[in-house]
Amino acid sequence: MPSLIDLRRRIRAVKSTQQITKAMKMIAASRLKRAQDRVVAARPFAQRMLGVLNSLVSRVDPDVHPLLKMPDQTGAPALLIVITADRGLCGSFNSNVIKAAGQFITSEGQGREVVLGLIGRKGRDFFRRRGFDVRHEVVGIFQRLSFEHAVGVANSAIEEFTSGRVGSVYLVYNEFKSVMTQKLVVERLLPIPRLDFEAGSAAGPTLDYIFEPAPELIFAELLPRHVQVQVYRALLESNAAFFAAQMTAMDAATRNSAEMIENLTLYMNKVRQAAITREIIEVVSGASAT
Repeated sequence: MPSLIDLRRRIRAVKSTQQITKAMKMIAASRLKRAQDRVVAARPFAQRMLGVLNSLVSRVDPDVHPLLKMPDQTGAPALLIVITADRGLCGSFNSNVIKAAGQFITSEGQGREVVLGLIGRKGRDFFRRRGFDVRHEVVGIFQRLSFEHAVGVANSAIEEFTSGRVGSVYLVYNEFKSVMTQKLVVERLLPIPRLDFEAGSAAGPTLDYIFEPAPELIFAELLPRHVQVQVYRALLESNAAFFAAQMTAMDAATRNSAEMIENLTLYMNKVRQAAITREIIEVVSGASAT
């Protein structure tokens, strides 16, 4: 049976941990509000741009721009950009992304090689220790996340794709849905998806568009920017989802520590009561003996 001193030390240690988790929960909640506002502001533009370009590129010749070409999928490897966090204490946030990346590598690896682009320290550390082919890595950007970070990641992916070193580019990340819910997303970034129209559809590729200036000039400006915007949206989604996961995890840790403190206090009172009872019995026994 532990002594009263040991129990008091354990209670003090749990209380100190509870203060830390409570503070981390408050910090995550305050940062989540800002991150959520940025996601909400970025979503409409990114989603509308994706819909318009998907429809537009379905009506033009793929040779009009390198980002529209469908290269040989059997020979060139696929580039998977894995977006994790730089820190932990966020439940299964990072492990879910890493698990999804592993499943993608397993499924795609049966037909072709998969190389990685890693964003976030947790994913970088995991895949680096296991000897995967990592083309580029970025860490420490979520402290001051900006569009320039997305531009750097997108330009690296574009350069890999247009040079023919990879045949396609995919993103895997956590999409922010609510404080309690994050959706795991695996989506193709390059080549840009093309809509499939039904035969005889009024919105089909039979419609013709007048491009001013030439389509080559329009796509040369729009398509790289589109890739940058989609990467930026994924980074914002992952950042907001991280703070939501961390806030939820710290809230659960705070409640668990409160329950642990209550159980330890009850146990300590029982130990103290047993010690007092034992001392009384000893006194009574000694008095009876005399």
